[in-house]
Amino acid sequence: MNQSVLISTALGLSAPDVEALIQGATIAAVAEIFLDPGQEFALYFRNDFTPQLPPESSDQPTEVAETVKIVAIARCEGCQTITDRNSLPTLSRLTLWSLEDLEEIIEDQGAIFLAHLRVDRLPEAIALAFHLPTQDRIGTPIALPVTIAVADSVPVLSDRTFAYRRSQLEQFLLPLHPELDALQGAIAQLARSQPTAQNLDDDLQQFLGFGNPVPATAEDPDLTWIRTIAPVGNSQDAQGFAKLVRQGLLKLGFSGPELLPEFLIAGEGCDFYCETPYLMVGQCKAKNPKTAISDNPAQLLTRAANHLGTERYERAIKWIVAAEELTVDVLNVAIKNQMNVIRPETLQSLVDLQAKYKGSVDLLKLKQCLRQDPYGWADDKVNSYIDKVKESIELRSRIIKLVKRHLENARLELAGVEALHALYVSSYPHHFIPLKEMHEILIELSSPLTGYLGRIKGSDWHSDRFYYLRDLSL
Repeated sequence: MNQSVLISTALGLSAPDVEALIQGATIAAVAEIFLDPGQEFALYFRNDFTPQLPPESSDQPTEVAETVKIVAIARCEGCQTITDRNSLPTLSRLTLWSLEDLEEIIEDQGAIFLAHLRVDRLPEAIALAFHLPTQDRIGTPIALPVTIAVADSVPVLSDRTFAYRRSQLEQFLLPLHPELDALQGAIAQLARSQPTAQNLDDDLQQFLGFGNPVPATAEDPDLTWIRTIAPVGNSQDAQGFAKLVRQGLLKLGFSGPELLPEFLIAGEGCDFYCETPYLMVGQCKAKNPKTAISDNPAQLLTRAANHLGTERYERAIKWIVAAEELTVDVLNVAIKNQMNVIRPETLQSLVDLQAKYKGSVDLLKLKQCLRQDPYGWADDKVNSYIDKVKESIELRSRIIKLVKRHLENARLELAGVEALHALYVSSYPHHFIPLKEMHEILIELSSPLTGYLGRIKGSDWHSDRFYYLRDLSL
């Protein structure tokens, strides 16, 4: 808690329970009565003191004076009333209490009041003397004799870790990776005194699905040279343009685009070639203000056929990145040989998109685009593919904002896929998507590699729960 907090109520718990709460091993406490959300308490060890009975009233004492140590403060974020005995085995595995202890509690008082406590550790313990009711039981709030002001306390758990643990309790969900859950808890405590452990803690949280928001990445420095593709292509710098084209292909994810010396013809531009994720051969043609492209592109690419063999050449995607106009004859040859001719501006737009939204350009889908008519000038179909990718990004941005807005308006920490889908359909009736597709997008956005949303995995995909981490900027 960053601000000074005034505490007027104390909550006494057993020593093991208090230690577990301040160590972050649990967020739950069994209360004697239902605790209202928002209540704040000073935590102390209820059974770690020896009452000092007043001698004059030793026959029937009602209160005893004692000095207790307040070691933390806690805010009740919610209180579950549990009466179903069938849930006790799972609850036992999620908490510190044995099945026998839980059964005894529910037998004794008919229900278990499970308080979800957000605990802050104090810089140092506060010693306070007050009268403790002798008949009072562990887990019963009592009034402090004075109101205490607490500042500079430190949360035991992060917001995301607490939300993750609370969701487990509310839904009785056992961890999918109990060993990693236990390791993460231990590493989190180690990270308090050894900052070098923080990176490992962050990685474990991301893997388990409740990590803190992934920091927004800075602008890709490659955008500096990407934005020169079109200007250089429209200059007479043929070698500089060829270098930028190869860099652009690498940025898109093609593996090993390179110049092949046997393809070079002096004064006629520069070719590129790659094999992964599919065969591709092509030619770069920088601007020549005096002439249009008058050489036969098939003549140059025939050299690729000689190098690859006829069968592999036929399978290869054929590109020409050209700033110059095509003559009618050259255009016809390009169409006949299924060549895609695009301008430097189109290539720049494609690479720019990949740099701003890493992984957004799917090279296999791009291949499908390039395999379709029309051939020859292919700017329109490539730009159409770019527009579809941008629409997909905009859809994901809308969904992220929807999750954020819904959680804020409803004052929730988690939201289910069906509720989010219903809200999306009503908010964007002209951009309908099926429920299953909505879930697939939510899964994608909650991947640790993307980090826009967080996910608490349910028993099936209908019961998955999601929470907001960060925006997807457009």
